[in-house]
Amino acid sequence: MLQQYNPKNADIKVWVGDQLYHRDEAKVSVFDSTVQGGDAVWEGLRVYKEGVFSLERHLNRMYESAKALAFTDIPSFDFIKSAIKQTLEANGMNEDAHIRLTLSRGEKVTSGMDPRLNQKGTCLIVLAEWKPLVYDNENGIRVITSTQRRNNPQFLDSKIHHNNLLNNILAKIQANFAGVDAAVMLDHQGFVAELNDTNLFMAKDGKLFTPFADACLHGITRGLVLELADQLGITYEERNLSLVDFYNADEVFATGTMGELTPVKEIDGRTIENRSGHGLRAKLATAFKEIIPQYCEVL
Repeated sequence: MLQQYNPKNADIKVWVGDQLYHRDEAKVSVFDSTVQGGDAVWEGLRVYKEGVFSLERHLNRMYESAKALAFTDIPSFDFIKSAIKQTLEANGMNEDAHIRLTLSRGEKVTSGMDPRLNQKGTCLIVLAEWKPLVYDNENGIRVITSTQRRNNPQFLDSKIHHNNLLNNILAKIQANFAGVDAAVMLDHQGFVAELNDTNLFMAKDGKLFTPFADACLHGITRGLVLELADQLGITYEERNLSLVDFYNADEVFATGTMGELTPVKEIDGRTIENRSGHGLRAKLATAFKEIIPQYCEVL
């Protein structure tokens, strides 16, 4: 799975700081914290014809991540929404688009690690592109297990949605060399955490399971799936789950803004076989499609 360049994105406008630039001119300083140490937080937003999906939840997560990292001058939600609106309007985007929303600690007066060197305020980046869902929700994806562990609060709390993604990138490199779509990342105890880019669920005998959100991102789609399970009367449990649990699951699927609910058809060469005949993913995926309009915000 490799995302493809879309020629429609050749002349997009990108918001940087407080205004729009052509993509060729959209840049940050070499003194920006994103460049200096990956010191930034981000969100991935999906634009449907009904509006921007779960915008308030994404902005709340960004705010909480920035607060945890002691950012100063965090822009208001009204400012961020205005920047998103202006970016989408400048690009004529009203559906089938993906927004990479980044908030950097900002520019430093001199290179260094100390946040006190950031004296110019935060820098907001709104990068909107024409982009379909990344994963194939019809045929599913193949994954392998990475040797790269996922962070947990003992090291770096995964509830901080930060830009320092090297451990996830190393896991993705392993998946690339293995010729599969993504990599399963384990926690420090060897239990399944998530994929390198999305959360994981499994179903067994009509019951839904997902790992504790200790060493994985508290995904927006993940949370909505659990809410939908409640509404549909599907029994679910958050617990420690091993690779053996996933190998022998009836269904495995990934959840995330970039792919919605994506079936995982193979893990480490083991085909996922639905021996029980239950179809929880399809039921949840249908319900997810139905709630999209009510969770979209028109700017």
